[in-house]
Amino acid sequence: MERKIDYVVFDMDGLLIDTERIYTEVTNDILGRYGKTMTWDIKAQLMGKLQLASATHLLSCFPGIEITIDQYLTESQQKLDAKWPSVQLLPGVQRLIQHLVKHDVPIVVATASTRRNFERKSENLKEFFDHFQGNIVCGTDVAGKTTGKPDPYIFLHAAGVLGKAVGTTEQCTEAEAVERSKGLVFEDAVYGVQAGKRAGMSVVWVPDERLLDVASASPYVPDETITSIEHFKPEKWGLPPYDISFSG
Repeated sequence: MERKIDYVVFDMDGLLIDTERIYTEVTNDILGRYGKTMTWDIKAQLMGKLQLASATHLLSCFPGIEITIDQYLTESQQKLDAKWPSVQLLPGVQRLIQHLVKHDVPIVVATASTRRNFERKSENLKEFFDHFQGNIVCGTDVAGKTTGKPDPYIFLHAAGVLGKAVGTTEQCTEAEAVERSKGLVFEDAVYGVQAGKRAGMSVVWVPDERLLDVASASPYVPDETITSIEHFKPEKWGLPPYDISFSG
């Protein structure tokens, strides 16, 4: 069934840019010293969480290793900073964002990443992120108001940045519910899918294929699952179809 979407909310890491791979490499580089490896079962529980909560949960899965949360955060940040300059867009992303901008569809990024890290990750992609015209919501911007996804707050806040009257809590009025239903969320994380659905929006899930094997008992399921943004069909959601002459 075709749905009419008026605005689109994007996660960032692992969805727009190829950073989840880097997070995995750095995490396993550190854990490897202790003979440990982060599995996808564990990673699925970290994606979408705020930085401190993510690190705390990660280390709770390995109680025997001798590294504090502060030590882990410091070392991982140093290793990540060295890798951010090489970050690239994921397939299909450039085309979709340019298409939405061309057709004046409001877009916003909602990421658990800190503002500091966003600036570093996007440094070599400034021209791309300029398409969002400053509509970038980071974990830093909502600190103290949310524990991170699956809490829907960041998506509701992001819709508010676009001027949408959606409220800020899971409970909402009938008018707010209607406005929420006009939003489409793109996510790669299990918790992100849950957050989007709890926000009352439609969700397109674009997971790493290894996440498909991670069991989830959540009642919140995506409205569409695709393996790459390259496979997204805008017209399915009431958005203008792609111009077949696009070659970028």
